[in-house]
Amino acid sequence: MPDKMHADELDLDEALVRRMVAAQFPQWAALPVELVDSAGTSNAMYRLGAELVVRIPRIPGAAEDIGKEYTWLRRLAPGLPVAVPVPLALGEPLDGCPWGWSVLRWLDGANPVAGEVGQPGLLAADLAVFVAAMRRVDPAGAPASYRSETLAARDGAVRRAIAALADVVDTPAVTALWEKGLAAAEHPGPPVWIHADLQPGNLLVDGHGRLGAVIDFGCAGLGDPAVDLLPAWYVLPTSARDFFRTAVGADDAAWERGRGWALSVALMELDYYRDTNPRMVRTARHVVGELLADHGRQA
Repeated sequence: MPDKMHADELDLDEALVRRMVAAQFPQWAALPVELVDSAGTSNAMYRLGAELVVRIPRIPGAAEDIGKEYTWLRRLAPGLPVAVPVPLALGEPLDGCPWGWSVLRWLDGANPVAGEVGQPGLLAADLAVFVAAMRRVDPAGAPASYRSETLAARDGAVRRAIAALADVVDTPAVTALWEKGLAAAEHPGPPVWIHADLQPGNLLVDGHGRLGAVIDFGCAGLGDPAVDLLPAWYVLPTSARDFFRTAVGADDAAWERGRGWALSVALMELDYYRDTNPRMVRTARHVVGELLADHGRQA
């Protein structure tokens, strides 16, 4: 993968991270620093010794996520069924990094591969429990999710992505599927806590295929609970999808909005990262294929 995925991305390397840590957290200055091969696109991760990791925004748009996570993960963590990356320390801007950054406890686990889950039923159950726990968190004072808008508000961007991907996707089929999501009734209740980016790169599974941790809460906040249906297509195979739907209590309208969210996210990722992030492109292609297959089965 190329070092940079964005035109406005910082120049980051291990030497800079060592200087940052030494300047502000001298107790960790002697620990080795190593870039983590992460699927993340908004933040860079550097392993700091065996037990810590440094998280640094790559782009201006991710700068506020560090402070949000520092504040809210401490409140979210006690009510969640799996480990989450609660920050241990918050770094200040300095030469080479104009934004805040954080030091977190390293969480073990492997990212699941879209559609190739070893224990799909167990993982579907774990994901449903996590999603339900997020929804139960007290929304008082919570920020809006990065994905707090309606599907209709994404219509222009999605159609532009479809047009740009005319050589990649079946545009009539994708457009029909998108319009079906747009036609679904909107969420009838108040917004709830959602992670909003339950993709393979933000999930860690243990050696038994169970969900061990959920990471990257930069998109988290209040929004439509249908957004957290993303893993139905981003992670789970067809065989586990209905179980996940039942476990999270998604009615027909919510399921259609969830499909619309998954499609919109995948199309925009496929368009934006098609030349810079092969891993994300493979996942996005898989998601579009799963969504169209689902639609074909219903036709």
